[in-house]
Amino acid sequence: MYRVVVIEDEEAIRKGIIMSIDFSALNCILIGEAGNGVEGIKLIQEKKPDIVITDVTMPLMSGIEMIEQTLEYNYTSIIISGYDEFSYAKKAIKLGVCDYLMKPIDKEELNNVIQSIVSSFDLSSKISGLLKEKNQIEHIQLLETLNKEDHLVDKIMEYINLHYSEKIFLSDIADVLNYSESLLSKRFRRVTQMTFNEYLNRFRIQKSIEYMKKGTYGLTEISDICGFSDYKYFSTVFKKYTGYTPSQFTNMIVL
Repeated sequence: MYRVVVIEDEEAIRKGIIMSIDFSALNCILIGEAGNGVEGIKLIQEKKPDIVITDVTMPLMSGIEMIEQTLEYNYTSIIISGYDEFSYAKKAIKLGVCDYLMKPIDKEELNNVIQSIVSSFDLSSKISGLLKEKNQIEHIQLLETLNKEDHLVDKIMEYINLHYSEKIFLSDIADVLNYSESLLSKRFRRVTQMTFNEYLNRFRIQKSIEYMKKGTYGLTEISDICGFSDYKYFSTVFKKYTGYTPSQFTNMIVL
């Protein structure tokens, strides 16, 4: 769950903000609250929240100053103010504040802003997962260097790297290497912890992502280039491994 703190000097307003947030529906949890910027800094340092909701005008230190002094903690902030002042908004933009809401707080608007932040967090997590997946593929490919004794697996990976755009069956590779399909299947799974088909699909999906980032080909062309029998099957496999359809993922790259 994502960790939220609320910093507001007027207790009634602070409690009202907290009560208006549907934490469970947003996959969030309230981990603390503070009444001024100085207390807010201490709270941020100790709790390390993901989202900070703060008033601008507070005793001892403003919300803007507090954010300036805690940028290293890498949280997303929402500014709340009773004043529609351009100078505040300008500073907030420079500090990377996610949104600037006016009092009295609209419950639906606040929840929508938090939902947008949570969605961006989820997307970042998904992209990070895809990068880890890519690193996993690259790590497995390094086995050619690290595991010279298991040259059969290296040969299979080399074949996939050269022929992933074509129809590939393990039986074809077995014929080329002059080994039984059963032996190759067992050896491959033992070394990579994946079945041959799982590795092949993951490899092709990573290749498709590389092509999407280049923006040279359409999705149907990428599907064909990466060896999928038809676009519908490509879309199904892509969503299985990324959580998104190819078109959704392409739109995220553009954004």
